[in-house]
Amino acid sequence: MSEFLLSIKIEPLEEGGYLATSHDLPELLAQGRTVAETLEIAQDVARKIVESYLDHGDPLPDALKAGMPAGVALEAKIPVSVAA
Repeated sequence: MSEFLLSIKIEPLEEGGYLATSHDLPELLAQGRTVAETLEIAQDVARKIVESYLDHGDPLPDALKAGMPAGVALEAKIPVSVAA
């Protein structure tokens, strides 16, 4: 199993919820009620898109070809909800 690092952008929608897109994987569109749900859906959609590329023998987008280097350090902002 291979792992890939994928940059995604999550934006709030006017009607509520969030939308995830990616310059690395332009086909990716994921919508959820919360940031966490949107991230989870985006990960699943990205996996299915990459599997489709591989199943059909299509070349992966350049951003994904390198895969995830060993010992990579990640930095991310994450939402934290606290009940008042």
